[in-house]
Order: sequence, then structure tokens, then C-alpha cells
Amino acid sequence: MKVTLVVFSGDMDKAMAAFNIAIGAGSMGMDVSMFFTFWGIHILKRPNAPSTAKGLIRKMLSIMSPPGAHKLPLSKLNMLGMGPFMMKKLMKQYKMPDVQEMISLAKQGGVKLIACTTTMELMGISRNQLVEQVDRVAGVATYLSEASEASVNLFV
Repeated sequence: MKVTLVVFSGDMDKAMAAFNIAIGAGSMGMDVSMFFTFWGIHILKRPNAPSTAKGLIRKMLSIMSPPGAHKLPLSKLNMLGMGPFMMKKLMKQYKMPDVQEMISLAKQGGVKLIACTTTMELMGISRNQLVEQVDRVAGVATYLSEASEASVNLFV
């Protein structure tokens, strides 16, 4: 069985849900691919990767966007950054993996991570700004090809 996920959101809680599903499906022997687009692309950014954005709008987007999985906001109760801090503290207390650890767990389970070329171009993100776990950089045709063969298609 094949599973595809479009990861559209760059919120920590939504990223965790997407990775939880992907890891679970991978552990059940399913072929899983995750397509990261728009705000979800920031989950795959390397911490402290220098921006290569050209042009005023792209540079502003780069400055305002999370610098990677370690700095994602919560979709609700972000509270100027206190929400993610409290959530990470609880997760550590209950020995739950954070988003960065979930990326590694997903890769160990055979999950394919695909970064959207259109989003990267639009936001001025280069391949060398992404974590090494990214399997490929591709467009929507690649996602649609994967999705057309999948039994489960999710949009997170």
C-alpha cells in the first residue's frame, strides 16, 4: 500500500501529526512519501542555513519564516513563542520526539521526503538550505504521480 502526504503547514503541531502518520505507515510496511510545499517547506530547512534569497520580497519572507524544524510555531496558543516552549518541555518530559527527531525516525522507516521546487523558487530557498534527509527536490507532477498510485492521500 502507498501513502502520500502533502505537508502544507509550517506549524509544529501539524508537522508532528504529519510525521506521526508517516512514521506509523512506514512501520506498517507502507510506501510513504511526504511532499513539502508552501509553509511546510520550512520544516525541512537546516538550522542557521544562510539565506540565498534574492529580491526584497523573498528576503523579507526569509527573515519572517521559521529557520527550520526547531523553531516552528504552534497553530493555536503560540503565545509569542511560549506555546512551543511549553509543548517542547512537555514532550521532553514524556519522552516524545520533537520534529527534528521525527524527521530522522521517518527516514529510518523509509519515508521519502520531497521538497517542492515551485515553493523553493517562490520563496528563494536553495537545495543547500535543506536538511540532508530530503530525498529529492521535485514539482507537483512528481507528487501527482506518487498520489495516483496511493491508496491514502492526506493534506496536512
